[in-house]
Amino acid sequence: MEIGESLEFGHEDRKRIYEYVERHGAADPDETRDHLGIDPSGFRHHIAILKRDGRLEEEDGKLRVTIDAGAEEEYVSEDLEFHIRPARQEDLSGIVGAIRQVAEERTYIVAESVADEIDHEEALLRQNELESRMFFVATVEEEVVGWVHLYAPELDKLSHTAELTVGVLEGYRGHGIGSHLLSRGLEWAGTNGYEKVYQSVPSTNVEAIAFLEAHDWETEAVREDHYKLDGHYVDEVMMAVELR
Repeated sequence: MEIGESLEFGHEDRKRIYEYVERHGAADPDETRDHLGIDPSGFRHHIAILKRDGRLEEEDGKLRVTIDAGAEEEYVSEDLEFHIRPARQEDLSGIVGAIRQVAEERTYIVAESVADEIDHEEALLRQNELESRMFFVATVEEEVVGWVHLYAPELDKLSHTAELTVGVLEGYRGHGIGSHLLSRGLEWAGTNGYEKVYQSVPSTNVEAIAFLEAHDWETEAVREDHYKLDGHYVDEVMMAVELR
């Protein structure tokens, strides 16, 4: 299923099942059925239809929302091998940890709020009538060392835009991981119909600004003294890239 696709289910119980799974990220079928109070035969039928229509999939005994985000890719840089792939619900703690570690540098305010949100909701990917949220991760020996996140509210006036955050743990920088993550995120955004991707960073984050500029992002505006970091006022640099 593509992000932004209209969510129509044809039956109220199918809608309830989808919303339950979407809200939990990964859900046990029996627990889902019992929680929603749907009889077993009806539940099996609705699951079959949701799978047929590409709304849900079942993997490792868990129901998940189906999001077409491509396959895992392998890269080798000098002596480091890393993989970039669509995130799974099981990556939540690794992503939160990576974002929080990068955020400790106090230069990535938006990413810090993303970590707070997904940690609170305990759901990584979202696709509902209000919002869409997608993550890709970079892993080394199955451990998350970087991420790219895209968020888009399902509003007609903003349906062509998505907000992006991207980050890599300090010990894994300099291997091209950030560039590959950014490319994967923008490729996904373009495939799903987004025309513009944006993000904001404090002006003190000169490395992030230079990184984005090197990838053809442009500064659209600067809000003076928008952040207060360690008691000092810092400008917000609002950057964006056009995809078409």
